[in-house]
Amino acid sequence: MAVGRHDAEDEMINAPRRSRATEAFFGRRSGKTLKAPQIAALSGVLPPLKLDLKNSPPDPLAALWPEPVSELRLEIGFGGGEHLLHQARQAPGIGFIGVEPFINSMAKMLAVLESDGLSNIRVHDDDATQVLDWLPDASLDRIDLLYPDPWHKKKHWKRRFVSKVNLDRFARVLKPGGRFCFASDIDTYVNWTLTHIEAHPDFVWTAKAAADWREPWPQWPGTRYEAKAIREGRTPCYLEFQRRA
Repeated sequence: MAVGRHDAEDEMINAPRRSRATEAFFGRRSGKTLKAPQIAALSGVLPPLKLDLKNSPPDPLAALWPEPVSELRLEIGFGGGEHLLHQARQAPGIGFIGVEPFINSMAKMLAVLESDGLSNIRVHDDDATQVLDWLPDASLDRIDLLYPDPWHKKKHWKRRFVSKVNLDRFARVLKPGGRFCFASDIDTYVNWTLTHIEAHPDFVWTAKAAADWREPWPQWPGTRYEAKAIREGRTPCYLEFQRRA
């Protein structure tokens, strides 16, 4: 039996209301009516995997995962989870944190995670800046921001996730030599990101040739957003930046 989206949000997962701060980076929290399996994933799978931001992170942070992990990664806005799930399957020895405020996408990813029996993913279902501010200094090896909302209208560009303040957050939580990977099919957002990186003292663009931004990273599974962009005639761009030592 289908459950109304407001019931799913308020009763099943008690999702917090958006604050002015969270409204700056993402839009709606829910979409189509959630179905029973999605509700089950949100009510049963989400709670034990959700980060507890009310308390300090464990020391070491790797204690978040039940098995030893050699590397820690954060994916901001994982959408349907195609990339996050693929990476988690390919690298069971890496601990992943996935952030996605859109309830329908979170439910979709959690249902697959449960069926695949993955144990190396932890999640947060609200604003990614909350996680970035909670994480310890120099704790992450990589941050992925893949096909984020481009906020097309110029008056909304201030809501783009790439900004001076968020790059400062990235620089704090990334280890020296850690990577920030960004993908988009929107030229203005690609240029926006390159401009912000160039102005930031803690990051350097790693590209040496055109193929470095034209071709996706190794073992790239593709995403539904990328497929849509290609169908509509837009060219994806893959940027990789390194945290200076």
